[in-house]
Amino acid sequence: MQNTTKEQATPIMIGAEVFIEPGQTPKEIDLWFRRLQEAGMTVTRIRLFETYMRKPDGKWDYTLFDAAYKAADKYGIKVYGNLFPATAFTDLGGLKFPKDEDHLGTIARYVESVVPHFKQFDSCYGWVPVNEPGVGHFPQEQFATDKYREWKAAQAYSEYNSGGYDHFDFADERFHLYYNTWFLKWLTDEIHKYDPDSIIHVNNHAIFKNVAEYNFTDWRDFLTSLGGSAHASWHFSYFNREQYALAVSANCEIIRSGAGEIPWFMTELQGGNNTYSGFLSLCPTKQEITQWLWIAIGTESKGAIFWCLNPRSSGIEAGEWAMLNYHNEPSDRLQAAIEVIDSVNEHISFFEGAKVVASGINILYTRESLWVEKKLQTGGKSYEGRDEGGVMRSALAYFEALSEAGVQANLKEISEFDFSKPSYAGCAVILAHQIAIPSKYWPLLEAFVTKGGKLIADGLTGYYDENAVGTMRLGFPLRDLLGADVLEYKAIDDMEEMVVDGIALPAYQWRGNLKATTATALSYRNDDITSTRNEFGKGEVYWLPSLVGLGSRILNTYDHLNLFLAKALDYSTLNLPFVFEEPQKGVLMKLMGNHKEIVTIIINKAVVRRELKLILKDPSLQPMVLFANNGGKVGRNHISIDAEEILVIKWV
Repeated sequence: MQNTTKEQATPIMIGAEVFIEPGQTPKEIDLWFRRLQEAGMTVTRIRLFETYMRKPDGKWDYTLFDAAYKAADKYGIKVYGNLFPATAFTDLGGLKFPKDEDHLGTIARYVESVVPHFKQFDSCYGWVPVNEPGVGHFPQEQFATDKYREWKAAQAYSEYNSGGYDHFDFADERFHLYYNTWFLKWLTDEIHKYDPDSIIHVNNHAIFKNVAEYNFTDWRDFLTSLGGSAHASWHFSYFNREQYALAVSANCEIIRSGAGEIPWFMTELQGGNNTYSGFLSLCPTKQEITQWLWIAIGTESKGAIFWCLNPRSSGIEAGEWAMLNYHNEPSDRLQAAIEVIDSVNEHISFFEGAKVVASGINILYTRESLWVEKKLQTGGKSYEGRDEGGVMRSALAYFEALSEAGVQANLKEISEFDFSKPSYAGCAVILAHQIAIPSKYWPLLEAFVTKGGKLIADGLTGYYDENAVGTMRLGFPLRDLLGADVLEYKAIDDMEEMVVDGIALPAYQWRGNLKATTATALSYRNDDITSTRNEFGKGEVYWLPSLVGLGSRILNTYDHLNLFLAKALDYSTLNLPFVFEEPQKGVLMKLMGNHKEIVTIIINKAVVRRELKLILKDPSLQPMVLFANNGGKVGRNHISIDAEEILVIKWV
């Protein structure tokens, strides 16, 4: 693993990308870096366009980008150099993969030309080898086809063959996972030929749709830090605008989990208006900028870079995304970011060493569920639970419900969860409509519950194995763990009510009829068992074989789901220094701790002022407001927070 001492020793860094293109003057570029310094910003990222440096005769002219690095040196701004080999003018995201062997060679020569040149500047902080890896589909280039044959020939025979049934092998998806990792590692090695042990950072994007392409646990071996792009205009199609803070929170949690023990850093946050680019047109409000930035910090990010500081002048994004106006003056969004920067700097001794206060609740998704869901799409009538996205939306539903309760949950790919602990008392796992559970995790989930963990399985969780072969027939592999068999799933057209342990929950899309073995029935429809609770070892399992989470999301209310979760998980047994006395729709809370001090970051996305109470595990804690952008107040355990406001409180 790369030495991360340099990265971990740095303070939290907040900045904005400076976009460099022909036509700009050294005077303009100097002004932009002065604006960064005036804002208290300390970091930027620059796209190092080959097409703006290498001339038609093959000679290189670095003058334009030298002006940027010189200005960064002058104003004390750290620069992430984003490699950007030659690509079409209309290509917004840049290169993802090489086209063929010759192209790979040209990329290597680009790295050889760019890295040694720019590493000489004091401001050269590190490198981003690929902007936003992830393409959303199987790579189509000739190089990928050749690499695929080489990779497939080297694959070991799998001992598990789905009981001998004919099945999909998902080789394309597994190769894509490998290929992203291979290319990032290859680029890292090329960079280190000329700048050994330099910082390597990468920003994934469209996380809720592309996450199955990313093997974060393998990336940790060669990255110094992990990052991401979180643009409402491009990436938040599963959310409405009132949920964008929640979307940023979930995005941050996925990246934090992927980073593991290496630092993570939010590489791109939308900083300004977009007009013709993006899937929708919007301009973040100053309140949204404040919320998104505090959420990243509250999820343990080392900082954030806004896309971007200055507006691009040409191309599809001309005049868009910037935090400066067209006269190079700070917008209200930049002023809002400055207020956050000032607050963080004032309390930097806390935030630099702060860690997320983990609740012990883990919402797990499996990339195999995302693969199977995508593979089985056949068109026809749209059903939110059956369409592509149903798996992720189901996980996000539980994340949102718990957020409204003031409970901070982890959001992890199942391979990122630590199944090796001796005890899981005070720990819970939620598998929300994770339709494919790979066979290697069947015994690990059993061990988790045996050692005291709590498991909630929702929807069609475990319906398939990793090869999309149905598991629900005789010999169901999760029978002992769940304490029941499925007799059948019935498609239901309308939302139904499922009364579980006295709580009415929405049953949506399918209703499972269960046959209990060791489990206790919790709900019935006529004489059919429709949910169960099973004691297993020192732990317990709740099985809700319908889309309860997604149904709650569609109804736009988590009141009953939160009643169930509070009862099933028993928050008093978890590591929750604070929860809301009762769930607050549209409100979320992040918790950070540093030694004995705790900070709560509370955001009110409701349209009205909220008066709410916290339940404090330690009644002796005293509150102190660190940041309030609209008069929010706290008195002991009482919170008063206006619509769209963010309230940051330290408890000592």
